[in-house]
Amino acid sequence: MEKAEIIRIVNSFLIEEFEVEEEKIEPSANLKNDLGIDSLDFVDIAVIIEKNFGSKIKGEEMVGIKTLDDFYNFIYQSLN
Repeated sequence: MEKAEIIRIVNSFLIEEFEVEEEKIEPSANLKNDLGIDSLDFVDIAVIIEKNFGSKIKGEEMVGIKTLDDFYNFIYQSLN
């Protein structure tokens, strides 16, 4: 899967499922501080990632993910 497609899917579910304002979505955005994603949201995100990409994410794998770009790259690497 191309990275652009991953970005599109991730941005879409952030807007729809987590009600993140579209103008806040940029690669450098901090998931917690800028987008308001909390630890409970990460559980939901893991389920959405598995559903959309077929890739399972463990909680400890999310520890190093701080920005939206980190998140895009994590998904891209786990799929390729």
